[in-house]
Amino acid sequence: MRNSLRSTLHRLGAEVRGAEIAEAAAVLPLMFMMLLGIFWFGQAFSIYGAITRAAQEGARAGAAPYCTTCKNNFLFNYAANAVSTTQAALTASKLDPSQAAPPTPVPTFVSCSTTSPSCSAASGKICVQAPVQFFPATATAPGVCGMSVTFQYPFQFWLPFTTLNKQKILLTASARVRMETR
Repeated sequence: MRNSLRSTLHRLGAEVRGAEIAEAAAVLPLMFMMLLGIFWFGQAFSIYGAITRAAQEGARAGAAPYCTTCKNNFLFNYAANAVSTTQAALTASKLDPSQAAPPTPVPTFVSCSTTSPSCSAASGKICVQAPVQFFPATATAPGVCGMSVTFQYPFQFWLPFTTLNKQKILLTASARVRMETR
């Protein structure tokens, strides 16, 4: 009986039929998780590129032309122009502009005028700051003033059996453009 059990165990240990199925059962779930991870990180990267492009387009639309004779009235008009262009770019990228959120913390800049460059009330969820100083004036070069557009957009991962499953992160988009004068 003992020899029979030993010979049966030895025969089963030497058997290689079905080893591929066992290896596949061990490897396929890991490969599937890696593929899902690549897909969802690719989605996050794609959305990050789209919201950054939207912020750049909004900043460009709000910065040109810069009205030097309008006193403080230009902030509302150009902030509204920057916001509407940013929202249009988000919509063109098949993203919902209503999901945009104001940045936390709000970027701080030195103002080019007497008013502080806080987020414009006209901008709502998208922080538009103008005129802000990018480079201070020096003895050899004038200062550079511009407009900043910043906002956050949510993204939710779906990676089952991981800590990233249904985890929401906020992707931040920011763009700064020099004000154009005519």
